[in-house]
Amino acid sequence: MEKPMIFRDYLYREKQKGEISGEMVSLMGGLSVACKRISHDVSQGALIGTLGSAGTENVQGEIQKELDIIANDVMMESLLWTERVRAVASEEMDDVEQLSVGKGDYLLVFDPLDGSSNIDVNISVGTIFSVLRSPEGVDAPAKEDFMQPGTEQVAAGYVVYGTSTIMVLTLGNEVNGFTLDRDIGAFVLTHPDMRIPEETNEFSINASNSLSWEPAVTRYIGECVQGENGPLGKKFNMRWVGSMVADVHRLMYRGGIFLYPKDPTNKKKPGKLRLLYEANPISFLVEQAGGLSSTGYGRLMEVQPVDLHERVPVIMGSKVEVERVVGYHSE
Repeated sequence: MEKPMIFRDYLYREKQKGEISGEMVSLMGGLSVACKRISHDVSQGALIGTLGSAGTENVQGEIQKELDIIANDVMMESLLWTERVRAVASEEMDDVEQLSVGKGDYLLVFDPLDGSSNIDVNISVGTIFSVLRSPEGVDAPAKEDFMQPGTEQVAAGYVVYGTSTIMVLTLGNEVNGFTLDRDIGAFVLTHPDMRIPEETNEFSINASNSLSWEPAVTRYIGECVQGENGPLGKKFNMRWVGSMVADVHRLMYRGGIFLYPKDPTNKKKPGKLRLLYEANPISFLVEQAGGLSSTGYGRLMEVQPVDLHERVPVIMGSKVEVERVVGYHSE
């Protein structure tokens, strides 16, 4: 029986192949340590008093959970020692924070605990991250240096903390899944070269927002609900967790379409999900796995960011269904 490949060995293999640098190996090592620590804290919950609200708000005006703050601190601490990240931006921080002035090749943006509203009821949550190159000649990157479209990402991934802890990662060439083996304290390659099926019969959307959907989305979901007797000619199932990482993780395995579309009634928030540290990294993974990701009007990863916490509409997943919804928008 072939010995399973642990995450460290996978990174060294990719370095030997010339796919990544030694600096990226160090950065990914720091990220994996952070996610193992967060996994432990999430699994302990009420036993260590990390459930409930922290009584504070983040920059988006959302109530922070205790674990939001803990997870953000863990990410920052674990990245400091790598000296490969020059500056970071997080959902839980108002502005960019410098980590190693004059050092490091990369910028990192992350959502330390996606879906944290689900923590208290023991539903899967996760961590999302995106790696960008630090501009040459810039010792202390500022907010404008993070304004890079998703096509400029060097690597991206998420970790889902569920029945098991799984990291799904792309270094720009394929998508691989690693399961945390707590006995040895390491992520193990368990899902190599993940691919999203082109067709699906599952959709994932927050139906409570149906009154504010654009006509194209209303039409598509209506056709899905009509099932075999409708124009799509097959039965669809609706799946909705309310944690982006969990909903996307499902479609990475068995196909599906995930929608958090534009709300034309809310001019201040064109979308729910944040471009830099939620939509872009997940879009990178979806595209690398053979799926598509769109705003409904164009490729999501080609959107030019203008703000750290900018929001964007998201339609992603199995190729055939995403193309269908985009087609409805163009009509």
